[in-house]
Amino acid sequence: MTETQVKTAHPKGLWVLFGTEMWERFNFYGMRALLTLFMVNALLMKEADASLIYGGFLGLCYLTPLLGGFISDRFFGNRNCILLGGTMMAIGQLLLFASGSVFEGNIGLATTLMWTALFIIIFGNGFFKPNISSMVGSLYPKQEKTKLDTAFTIFYMGINIGAFLGQFICPILGDVKDAGGVRDIHAFKWGFLAASIAMMIGTVTFYVLKNKYVVTPEGRPIGGLPSKNEAEDYEEGEAQKAHFTTASLVGAVVAFVALFFAIRYFTDGDNVVKTIIYPMIYASGLTLAGLILSDKTLTKVETQRIWVIYIMSFFIIFFWAAFEQAGSSLTFIADNQTDRNFFGWNMPASMVQIFNGLFVVMFAVPFSILWDKLRAKGKEPISTMKQSFGLALIALSYFIIAHNVKDLGSTGLLAIYWLVLLYLIQTFGELCLSPIGLSLVGKLSPKRFASLAYGVFFISNAAGYALSGTLGSILPATGDKFEKAKSLGIELQPILDKAVTPTAEQLKLLEENQISAANPVFAGFEIHNLYEFFMVFVVLCGIASVILFLLTPVLKKMMHGVR
Repeated sequence: MTETQVKTAHPKGLWVLFGTEMWERFNFYGMRALLTLFMVNALLMKEADASLIYGGFLGLCYLTPLLGGFISDRFFGNRNCILLGGTMMAIGQLLLFASGSVFEGNIGLATTLMWTALFIIIFGNGFFKPNISSMVGSLYPKQEKTKLDTAFTIFYMGINIGAFLGQFICPILGDVKDAGGVRDIHAFKWGFLAASIAMMIGTVTFYVLKNKYVVTPEGRPIGGLPSKNEAEDYEEGEAQKAHFTTASLVGAVVAFVALFFAIRYFTDGDNVVKTIIYPMIYASGLTLAGLILSDKTLTKVETQRIWVIYIMSFFIIFFWAAFEQAGSSLTFIADNQTDRNFFGWNMPASMVQIFNGLFVVMFAVPFSILWDKLRAKGKEPISTMKQSFGLALIALSYFIIAHNVKDLGSTGLLAIYWLVLLYLIQTFGELCLSPIGLSLVGKLSPKRFASLAYGVFFISNAAGYALSGTLGSILPATGDKFEKAKSLGIELQPILDKAVTPTAEQLKLLEENQISAANPVFAGFEIHNLYEFFMVFVVLCGIASVILFLLTPVLKKMMHGVR
């Protein structure tokens, strides 16, 4: 192999990890496309509750990588954790298949099976996720670390090819309506079964190819047992093990408990996801961040770089809170208040979010080339600047959609192409932010904290998803609720406007049909319509974008030469 080839080609191990992650994302995104619709239509939950469960589920999927990263770094190694996680996720999807098979005869059992399935998928994902990401960086020799932005963009494309396939195949099988628009609620199970099969393929692929291709440039296996690590795997002068004192570990536990109860105190409602799981996610992120900084082996440069990861992670929360409406509020709007006629085909509501994966596959390489060209000219913006662009784009996408729903009323339908445009702009934002974030964690974190640092990054995603569940649950009544209420002999609008007080019998009827008799409230503001709902995201992401943009010069100094 010539020297030029060494410098330009990506190692074959990248394509093995790409393929493994692709099948895992098929499984995850395929199930995710159907989950809230399954909860509302088959398990008869309210949309607000489904949104909260969805946010809590996604949040925990990004919280358990902390545990998975810790167990991998200390005991099992990356490879074993990936195989364990993949197997657990396949089993979880099979349990969702079982839930989708028995709900009609026994809704209690079906709901229990769903909770068990989500629990197993959450822990499977925790073992799988941080370990596959942290292996990508180890494929490259030290002098080629600059390739990581491009490598992670390629890896990210694998994620999105998988997401695209999952969001196409699982809804085709699982979100089925007849010519009259009546949904076949028994079809959901086939989508979950397809997701399980995809996960089995990914796990077997990794098992078969790992020893041949997932190796260092010198040919040693990557991600084996931690006890087999060698000194040359680390930077010169870098400590090889994290040293947490007993006092810092006890302090972390105390801090977690105190933060949990403090956050819970300020949380309204009685939904278990909102009052237990969300505070757990937020408290875990803050506790872990403090624990890493308590390590006495950290140098000043390492500490400042870790602070950059934390600051970047904080702003990412707002991005994911807005972006992850795809599987909850945007799916409900696609289902209930959108004309889904796409070139003569009535697209399933759960499939509308497929455009995100499709656009990532189309634009990941052009974005990668753009960064490479700007880098060659010395004009590439640093990672945090790219992230502020990502937040600005997501604010723009919601601003456009807000103005298009402004005059819909309770009966008008949103044209599907506005949702397609929203996903296009959000994809550009995602390509500025997400693969760049993964790469930056790889470049800024000391090796002894590699998986834990990815854990912190993923916990910011978790906090974003938890916030997305809270924000998704403030979706005001869509057209279908007004129609349903009317068929029950109730005019919903005067009740929401507080012009009419509903009778106890009317309230009972509305409750039984999963219709709320009051407008949702967020941060003290009542949300009356879809326009106000979408403007919440415009304000949150717009402000976050401006602040991050202004902080960039300070963060650049703290990165000490890393871009």
